[in-house]
Amino acid sequence: YAMLLSLIFLIVLVAAIVGFVFRHEIKTNFESNLNLALRDYNVTADRHSEAVDTIQRTLHCCGVQNYSDWESTDYFSQRGIPRSCCKSQNDCSEEDLKDPNKAKLKVFVDGCFFLVTSTMESKMSIVAGISFGIACFQLIGIILSCCLSRYITNNQYEMV
Repeated sequence: YAMLLSLIFLIVLVAAIVGFVFRHEIKTNFESNLNLALRDYNVTADRHSEAVDTIQRTLHCCGVQNYSDWESTDYFSQRGIPRSCCKSQNDCSEEDLKDPNKAKLKVFVDGCFFLVTSTMESKMSIVAGISFGIACFQLIGIILSCCLSRYITNNQYEMV
């Protein structure tokens, strides 16, 4: 049991170190995937488009760096900026979303990349604290299981 807990502890420790070391690559990968999702955004409700809509609605953002990122997409030439960028769904018409100057007043202007990464970084202390707590319980479990094993081994010879 102590060996199994030690193995799990080491796996979690390695995952945390890898995540910390490669955090910049993770950000770069996220940004490129978000750019690809914007480029391939369509109305057919695939999961990438749904993810973009969910991020934009939840974080009140639009585009990768800002709302003007949508201007270089095929979706913009057909339908304008997506409705998920609208500050108010009732006050957003398709004509407004096709005109970048009018859309600036009706949609969120901040980009999603900065908001997502800043939200993740602000929650990292909570995740680190919970992980540290779990690691402490695992170490206590390892120590107690080793003590139990030693106690059982020592008492086998005394019982005879």
